[in-house]
Amino acid sequence: MLRNPNSSQTASRTDPVSVAEEMGQDSAFAQLARDYLKERKSRRRWGIFFKLMLAGYILIVTYWFFRDDHAQQHVPHTAVVEINGVIASLENSSEQIIKSLNHAFETEHSRGVIIKINSPGGTPVQAAMVNAEIHRLKSVYPDKPVFVSIGDICTSGGYYVAVAADQIYAHPSSIVGSIGVQINTFGLTGAMEKLGIERRLFTAGENKSMLDPFSPSRPGHVRHVQSMLNDVHRQFIDAVKRGRGDRITNDPDLFSGLIWSGEQAKALGLIDHFGTVETIAREAIGHEDIMNYTHHPDFFGRFMRQIGIRISNLLTAGSHSMY
Repeated sequence: MLRNPNSSQTASRTDPVSVAEEMGQDSAFAQLARDYLKERKSRRRWGIFFKLMLAGYILIVTYWFFRDDHAQQHVPHTAVVEINGVIASLENSSEQIIKSLNHAFETEHSRGVIIKINSPGGTPVQAAMVNAEIHRLKSVYPDKPVFVSIGDICTSGGYYVAVAADQIYAHPSSIVGSIGVQINTFGLTGAMEKLGIERRLFTAGENKSMLDPFSPSRPGHVRHVQSMLNDVHRQFIDAVKRGRGDRITNDPDLFSGLIWSGEQAKALGLIDHFGTVETIAREAIGHEDIMNYTHHPDFFGRFMRQIGIRISNLLTAGSHSMY
């Protein structure tokens, strides 16, 4: 093969650094060319780095998905479902909790289910839906006992869920109870009068403005709201009696909305024993291997949920909440 003897010389001349050096070692063009090549090398290194990072992330996610927990589903174990925070349609929904509970019960080798609760309450509808689902799952899987392990707090809607379990465990210092219902609102009519602010509210329906914080309360509205609260409270009491049976005492303050320490709650029959998840798994269920079945939304789901919470808070600011 014939070669051009000047090919190497031509190539060297086309190199920007060589050309620049021929124009002068200290010329600005030579320095600019060196900086350009250095930047290209740096970009190439960073490109390789990020590709390696992506590959590592994929490997970690793959390992996490196929780690021992998934293999553990095929050996006898204790299933755990966690409920942390307020039980509400956007933040910690009944749908999410029920999905976790169904997975825990349906798994063939789960020998019992522990619901780990650390919640100050929630909406009555969401709590009642979880309570009903626990009772349904107990009837479908009668051989799988259900326990509740209370953390720092289990009150109102949290306790509404807990009473569906076969037995409730807590710490002597846990906060338990608050078997009651509330609606939070406020009134600004006095302040508006002092500031000379006139409220202009247009409604279709004479009672549509009920609970409006900028309008004076009306006796008929107060009676209606109290009647509604009494009805929801009765449903809560019925759920407690159904779940706890004759274990609860006849203390007149039991359903008054008071809260108690775990030690006081045990004396009142609101809980059964002191202990932790590990205690229940080891002594009550008999399988110390624990697998967590709590469903967690993916990143996009969590992001959209937080957006919904923020919008909901803005829309309901100054309105009312229950529990």
